[in-house]
Formats: sequence, C-alpha cells, structure tokens
Amino acid sequence: MTAVAPAAVERRERGAGVRAGRAGIALGAVLLVALTASVCLGSTRVPLGEVWSAVERGLTGQAPAPGTQDLIVWRLRVPRALLAAVVGAGLGLVGTAVQALVRNPLADPYLLGISSGASLGAVSAIVLGAGAGGALGLGLSSAAFAGALASFALVWAFARRGGGFRPLRLVLAGVGIGQFLSGFTHYLVLRSGDEQQTHGVLFWLMGSLGGAQWTTLAAPTAAVLLGLAALLARARALNALLMGDETAASLGVDVTRLRRELFVVTSMLTGVLVSVSGAIGFVGLMVPHACRMVVGGDHRRLLPVSALFGAVLLTVVDLIARTALPDQELPVGVVTALIGAPTLLYLLDRRLERG
Repeated sequence: MTAVAPAAVERRERGAGVRAGRAGIALGAVLLVALTASVCLGSTRVPLGEVWSAVERGLTGQAPAPGTQDLIVWRLRVPRALLAAVVGAGLGLVGTAVQALVRNPLADPYLLGISSGASLGAVSAIVLGAGAGGALGLGLSSAAFAGALASFALVWAFARRGGGFRPLRLVLAGVGIGQFLSGFTHYLVLRSGDEQQTHGVLFWLMGSLGGAQWTTLAAPTAAVLLGLAALLARARALNALLMGDETAASLGVDVTRLRRELFVVTSMLTGVLVSVSGAIGFVGLMVPHACRMVVGGDHRRLLPVSALFGAVLLTVVDLIARTALPDQELPVGVVTALIGAPTLLYLLDRRLERG
C-alpha cells in the first residue's frame, strides 16, 4: 500500500502537468488569434495581410506605407491590444495570489477594495498635479501602488479584528471600504475644476485602455514579469498557505513574512495596472476559478496558466468594448462587470449550498 500511494500521486502530478502544458499551448494560440482580431477589427477594418505587413514594417523600423492604415495598426491598435493582454495577465496573477493569501475563492483586487485604493492614489496624483512628479514627488504608478497597499492593509486589519479571521468578513470589509474610497475618488475628480479632465478621468475610472501607447507598455510589462517571477518563487509556499497558517508553519513556511511579501507584490501589480487601465473588476475573480478546473490548484501551474487566460480574456473584452456599439466605445470595466457579476452570484450560490 505504501508503494502504491506515491506512484498514484506521481501519476496524478504527471497528468496535471500534461493538462497544464496543453492548456498553455492552447491559450497561447488563442491569444495570438485574439490579438490579431483586435488589431484587424474596429471602426476601420484592416485586412489581415495589411496588418502583418504593417507590423513587419514597424518591427524593422521601416517608414509607414502611404495612407493611414499603417498608423492605425502600429501606433494605435497594436499597443492597445498588447496592453490589454498585459493588464489581463496581471489581473489574473493578482486574483490568483489574493485568493491564496486570504484563503477565499471570492476574493479579487476589485472586491477587496485594492483597486479602489489604487484608483484613489492615481486620481490624487492627477488632480494634485503629482502624476509628473509634482507636489507629492510621486509618479502615477507609485501613487497608485501606495493607495493599493494602504487600502489592502486597512481591509486586512478590519477583517482581523478580534483576533479571528473570517473570509466573508474580509469580502464585506473590502466592499465597504472600496465603496468609501471610490466615493472619495469621485469627489476629488468633481472638485478638479477642469471639465475635460473630469470627463476623461471618470471614463478611465470605469476601466479604459484608450490611452495605450508604446511608451505606456514598459511599466506594466515589467511589473507583470517581475510579479510572475516573484509569485512562482513562492508557489510551494502558496500551496501550503491554502491548508491553513498552522499547517504552512509546520511545513517550514514563515507565514508572517510570506503575507507581507504577498501584500507588497499584489499591491505593486494592482497599482501599476490601475495606473494604465483604471479599475477593471472581476477578471481576477473569474480567471483563477476557470483555470483551477483545468490544471488544479498547484500554483506552479496555476499562476502561468492564469496569466495566459487573463491575457486572452481581457483582449477579447477590449475588442467587444470597442466594437459592440457602432459610434461609441464602452468602458472595459462595464463589459467585465456584465460578465463577472453573474459569475460572482453563481459562486456565492454554490458556497451557500455547501454551507
């Protein structure tokens, strides 16, 4: 019996690894198709051949072809499609990490108020003129990171009051504090006195990738790659944390230190992502659930697959937001809310049925 159990575990691990590999290859192919469609489709449709020609010219530094299609493809649509993929990958990573951190499958940066804190930090920097290193000496990403970290710490402290830890209390605290921070954010926007800035910031707060440029890709791409590396290095510790603090400690995990590191990593990722896309909800909630059904709960496989699926999901959502209405672009956050809110209700219903 003792010889069979390790063999069974090994077969199960090998099978999960094969599924993860296949899922990664499939998602990579789907992501390429989604990125291509995102560049081809829009108010002006660009044939596939012309898209690849424009991309080739852009990559090799050649002059744009006569007309405007090269400019549409290379300067507008390609950066936006890539930013959607990067932000989606980051949100998938943050959602996976936060759910492990708080041991709550209903957690994501939006529901826990982290995105609201990041939005408040970013809007404060914009309205107070600190986005370019002004009064507070902070860049937009730094201000958003500080807001995300502060709001996460506040939600966590509230959920731990009395010495205990209740996942439902954490979610309720996140929703309440997030709504308070959102209200204060909107107050700051309305007090800015610049009507054009107010309209732009309010649209951005609902989630928007319309400001994508090649220069805006560097910071979120670097943050997502660093975040993925940091989380993968702690994948085994995250697996242990899911079994409870005492079990994780018995396996040699410094739980207090791990939580501090996860606070910083998830807040950093959320802050950088919010600074370029606004607060996009529910991606971090949906992605980990879908990926666990395919590759299981081992974070060594779950993290990269969640990043790929998040990239695919947000690329497709951004395409829908740009093309759903003929003469108007929807905020990306509106589309994710229409998908994510029913998903949240379904997950809540399942948890209530299980008691």
